[in-house]
Amino acid sequence: MSISYDFTDRRILVTGASAGIGRGICVELAKAGAQVFALARRADALAELVAQGEKAGYKHKIVAVVGDTASSQETLTNLITPLFPLDGLVNNAGIAKNAQIGGVLQKDFDDVYACNVRGPIILSQILAVHWIARKHPGVIVNMSSQAGIRPLENHLVYCSSKAALDMVTRTLALDLGIHNIRVNSVNPTVVWTDMGRDNWTDKKKVDNMLEKMPIKRFAEIEEVVNATLYLLSDASSLTTGMPLTVDGGFSFS
Repeated sequence: MSISYDFTDRRILVTGASAGIGRGICVELAKAGAQVFALARRADALAELVAQGEKAGYKHKIVAVVGDTASSQETLTNLITPLFPLDGLVNNAGIAKNAQIGGVLQKDFDDVYACNVRGPIILSQILAVHWIARKHPGVIVNMSSQAGIRPLENHLVYCSSKAALDMVTRTLALDLGIHNIRVNSVNPTVVWTDMGRDNWTDKKKVDNMLEKMPIKRFAEIEEVVNATLYLLSDASSLTTGMPLTVDGGFSFS
């Protein structure tokens, strides 16, 4: 079910925008009148997203920003500052590398934390400094996971990265609230994206997860998009530092 929000002329940066949840967020924001800046590594997929927006006739053309959120602070600063002014940020880019204990590689740790934790910190800081200087009430939504709240078997690096991102969310909310900048996270269960399907092909593993969920199904992209738009919108104007779980009750079961 689609929910209607008004983001007319708001300028919002979405990372991990070329597919799945990120692409869905970009489309719904554009439908709601936002000027969307879609950041991802895949220029071809971003070109398809831009073309989709042009065909749909949204008020603003979706702007493709080709880059990697795991890049250095200098690179990200140079990539993002030409987009100013911005009103919102969705740190959606994320990767998962899962292995049994003994099979976790240092490169897995470095890659996952660079994308899932360091990138959101750097981008949030760039935007926060921008907003504070302008005395502008910005909003940040971090795409976390139920894995940041409850551990999953053989997900050591991924779970710990999302737990770290949840603490990033709370700490930023504490530091930035005085500047009227809100920071929240969306914490979904498995979402039927390409990454979700790749990591959840084992029926026994799927059944074991569903057993622990009061609502016994995984999430659709639209459900996560709706939660994200709510946290970006004025409807959540007094909400900050909070995880919005979209997990069928897994986190409390």
